[in-house]
Amino acid sequence: MQLRTPLALLGAAVLVLVGPPLLSTGDDTGTGSGTQIPGLRFMVPNTPGGGYDITARTAAKNAEDAGLTHNIEVFNLPGAGGTVGLSRLVSEHGNGRLAMSMGLGVVGAVRSNDAPKTLADTTPIARLTEEQDVVVVAKDSPYKTIDDLVGAWKDDPGKLPVGGGSAPGGPDHLAPMLMAQAAGIAPKDVNYIPFDGGGELLASILGDKVAFGVSGVGEYLDQIKAGELRLLAVTGPERVRGLDAPTLQEAGYDVNFTNWRGIVAPPGLTDAERDKLTRLIEELHDSPEWRQSLKQNGWDDAFLTGDAFGDFLDAQDRRVVSVLKELGL
Repeated sequence: MQLRTPLALLGAAVLVLVGPPLLSTGDDTGTGSGTQIPGLRFMVPNTPGGGYDITARTAAKNAEDAGLTHNIEVFNLPGAGGTVGLSRLVSEHGNGRLAMSMGLGVVGAVRSNDAPKTLADTTPIARLTEEQDVVVVAKDSPYKTIDDLVGAWKDDPGKLPVGGGSAPGGPDHLAPMLMAQAAGIAPKDVNYIPFDGGGELLASILGDKVAFGVSGVGEYLDQIKAGELRLLAVTGPERVRGLDAPTLQEAGYDVNFTNWRGIVAPPGLTDAERDKLTRLIEELHDSPEWRQSLKQNGWDDAFLTGDAFGDFLDAQDRRVVSVLKELGL
């Protein structure tokens, strides 16, 4: 018995020394850079194929390819311009394994739907990208140039429905309204048809259900390059590299408009949970995989995290209200 006691104590000491590193590998606290979040889910508050969907799925794949975390689940919960998903996110109080892809469209939808939950109820994580909107028509459309389109639009605004992948107050709504105002068309006369994301909008453009569509460049880049859509103009300050289309300003319409996308999380996260999710997105942002995705999708880097992103969200809410009032909407 006297011989066994020292051996048992020695074995226990070895376990104390060896155990913690073995147990911490892959556990909830993460390893190495501290970005592993087992069971992480990305919610997309609109239908598949839209900008939020592409952003979330790209971010998830890039994070996994970079070894930052594993098996991220991406799921869609569409409805009411993103406010159905927002309500679900806010209800998941304290859930550090859930994040939502979002952008200016959700800011506008909160206002236009008078939603009970707002982005002020979430935990801001990061703004990721900025991109221009594109003005597109089907390949067999009679409108060959932006002037062709605007000329017909001015003749009878109500007969040329414009489709957008966001609710009133969102980017795909504000861009054509600003475009109408610049062309001398009263925004209240515009026949705007909202769709729950760029995926739904695409089918209506190709099926001639709308005269033209406005959406993010990254959503329709493949269809433009394949010749399924004809690109008439872009809404930002500069032409998009690799695409043959003028800016609206070049074409004589005083519009300079860009959209952005980011990530928010539920309220009630601990500091450690918030910091870990932020660290994951920071390392994703710095990865070569993400840099390549920015280039492929025509996205501009617009990285902003934490409280600075929260201040930006508040400013965007005030901007939406101001623009809608200016447009008489």
